[in-house]
Amino acid sequence: MEVTSPAFKDNARRALGDPQLQKAMGHVRTGFIDKRQQVADALPEFEQLRDSARDIKNHTLEHLDLYLEAYEEKVRGAGGEVHYAETSAEAREHILGICQRAGARIVTKGKSMVAEEIGLNDYLVANGIEPVETDLGEYIIQLRNEPPSHIIAPAVHLTKEQIEVDFRRAHAQLSPERDLSEPTSLLTEARGVLRERFLAADVGITGANFLVAETGTSVIVTNEGNGDLTQILPKVHIVIATIEKITPTLDDVSQILRVLARSATGQEMSVYTTFSTGPRRAEDPDGPREYHVVILDNGRSSMLGSKFHDMLRCIRCGACMNHCPVYQEVGGHSYGWVYPGPMGAVLTPSLVGIDAAGHLPNASTFCGRCESVCPMRIPLPKMMRHWREDEFERHLSPATTRWGLGFWAFFAKHSRIYRLGARLAIRILGKLGSGKGRFKKLLFAGGWTRHRDFPAPEGKTFQELWAERDRKS
Repeated sequence: MEVTSPAFKDNARRALGDPQLQKAMGHVRTGFIDKRQQVADALPEFEQLRDSARDIKNHTLEHLDLYLEAYEEKVRGAGGEVHYAETSAEAREHILGICQRAGARIVTKGKSMVAEEIGLNDYLVANGIEPVETDLGEYIIQLRNEPPSHIIAPAVHLTKEQIEVDFRRAHAQLSPERDLSEPTSLLTEARGVLRERFLAADVGITGANFLVAETGTSVIVTNEGNGDLTQILPKVHIVIATIEKITPTLDDVSQILRVLARSATGQEMSVYTTFSTGPRRAEDPDGPREYHVVILDNGRSSMLGSKFHDMLRCIRCGACMNHCPVYQEVGGHSYGWVYPGPMGAVLTPSLVGIDAAGHLPNASTFCGRCESVCPMRIPLPKMMRHWREDEFERHLSPATTRWGLGFWAFFAKHSRIYRLGARLAIRILGKLGSGKGRFKKLLFAGGWTRHRDFPAPEGKTFQELWAERDRKS
């Protein structure tokens, strides 16, 4: 997937002016935020479960090498194969090789952000293999040749009317008189079309929410059942996952699942939670003859022990972006790569470099809502601040920003000059804004006043008011 993160400002400007997108993003609050709050409030131990989930992940990351080895041993013991990939290119090559050995012409895919990260669909097409997305949201955006705009709701940026247009265009073999005015009719049509693809597929590819070291099991969480059909109908099942998806035991997974669905979709549990361990056994009525797991690094091992280590706890629930006021306004495509919102503002620079994704950590109000709802208690604002610091130190931020901060730093280091300058600025701006109460334009504040008025200061500086309070007490 092409990285367009350097164009974040232009992307965001277009998003703010897109009426269809703004209408679609209005559903985020009712679709995610309110439901999460309701199910969290209904579970008395929810905060304790968040602590436990954090601790499980911390322990796993501290012993990641041991758990990866244990997982590999269990997968091989169950008849499966594990393939390690340091880079996206290696992961694509592993998957292509498996597909070619199976003689695959059609591959069905469950929703996987890792597959998006490595650009798997385009690579398969370039090598003569047709990938078919089976998650409804992913299927819709595949028809539109778009990337996902959300990690759990890929088509959240679209309205029902837009989807109807896409279905009529893509499913031209069906009756033009059919009624697609209701979401249920859209779903029914997608099921009918995809069922044929499920039956024709030679290979099924899924992601993994968790990889269980204790049993060699991959776990997927879905609400549609498409993941199950992707796994059991083809003769080969490939799991693509990243190194941090390892979890020690089934008990640990069970604990984390209790915060995952509540944080993601406001459900107590997702409709389907599927555990897969190896290929079909002799006594099994169905299932794949081959089971492969491709485990990708792609820069994550360099995050271990770094300032961004905590980001590896992420379980991809999407709660941070659902609650982010910036994401709610500009949507996921503005962020320019696979991972949008606050988690993307930390993860994307870690994987593609701060030079390509420097705008993302700056696209935050630092209101802290992302951290407050994260089920894994990831300190996202702190890590975005680290990226801002790195950007500044490497002289990647605009020269005007660096000069402005240097100018401010001089005054901040000289308290008498700072206090004098603050008093003068307050008095002058107060007189200039007298009667109006605000400025529509202000020198050196164009970035603010282009979009909103600047309030005129009133009264004295904070330091003066504090000194008066001290004297009175």
